[in-house]
Amino acid sequence: MINLEDLYSEVPPTKLRNIDEKFCPAKTSPFWLWVADRFFYGMLEDRFYAFRYKGIENYKRRNPDTPIIMFAPHSNWWDGIVGYNICNRLLKKEIRLMVEELNRFPLLRRGGAFNVNKKSPQASMEALKYSVEILGDLNNILYIFPQGIIKPPNFRPIEFQSGLAYIAEKASKKYGKVALMPIAVNYMFLRDNRPEVLVEMGEIIELNSGKIDRKEFTNYLGDTLEKLCDKQFYDVSHGNFKGYDTLFQQKLKWYRRIEQRLKRIEVKGSGV
Repeated sequence: MINLEDLYSEVPPTKLRNIDEKFCPAKTSPFWLWVADRFFYGMLEDRFYAFRYKGIENYKRRNPDTPIIMFAPHSNWWDGIVGYNICNRLLKKEIRLMVEELNRFPLLRRGGAFNVNKKSPQASMEALKYSVEILGDLNNILYIFPQGIIKPPNFRPIEFQSGLAYIAEKASKKYGKVALMPIAVNYMFLRDNRPEVLVEMGEIIELNSGKIDRKEFTNYLGDTLEKLCDKQFYDVSHGNFKGYDTLFQQKLKWYRRIEQRLKRIEVKGSGV
C-alpha cells in the first residue's frame, strides 16, 4: 500500500540512494529514433483521450539559427514522454533530456536522454557542461525540468534550481545567444472518461552573450513559467480552449457512442 506522505521527497533520488552513476551521454541513431517515436507516441495514445497544444507559432517565429532550451514543470512520470512528443512529433527535432538514475532505464539514451547525478553540485557539473555542448547542434532541443525534482501537480511557488541559468549563460557566451521557451503542461479530464494532455508554449526569451546575475535570472524564469501555467489553468477552468490544435484524438469508446446516440433520441412525454 502506498503511503501518500512518501509520494514526494525534497531529496533527489541519486542523493537519496547515494549511488555513484557514471555519466552517459545521449546515443541516438535513425533506427532507435524510429522505435522511440512510435513507442512514446503509442504510450500517449494508449493512456490519453487527446493531446492538444497551442503557442507553436512562438516557436516558429524564433531565429532558427539560435540554440533553444525548453523548460517545463515536473509533476509526474509522463512529463518526459510529453516532452519527447513535443520535440520529435510537433517540432521535428531531437530531444535532449536530462534524466536521473538513467542506469535503471539505459535504453532511454537511444531516444535522446542523458544522465545527471545530483549527489552534489560537483557531481552534476558534467551533465551541465554536456548540456551546453549539445546546444551547438541545432537539430537538438534541450528539454529540462528546472525544479530539479518531481513536485505535486500545480505546486506553487514554482522555484528553480540554478542549473538552467548556468546552461543558458554558458550557451549564450559560446554561441552568441540562446533562446529559452517556457512550456505549460496539464493533464485533465474534459468530458471524457480518459484524461487529455494540454500543452501551451510560451513566448521566447532570448539571452544574448554576456554575464548575468544567475540568481536573479533563475527567479525570473521561474516566475515566467508560473505565470504561463497559471494562465493555462485559468483558461481551462473557464472553458477557454481557443487556439488549441490537436496532435491526436481518440475515437469514442463503444459505450460513449451509445450514450451520444441516446442523447439524440427524443422520448415523447418524457419531459426530456
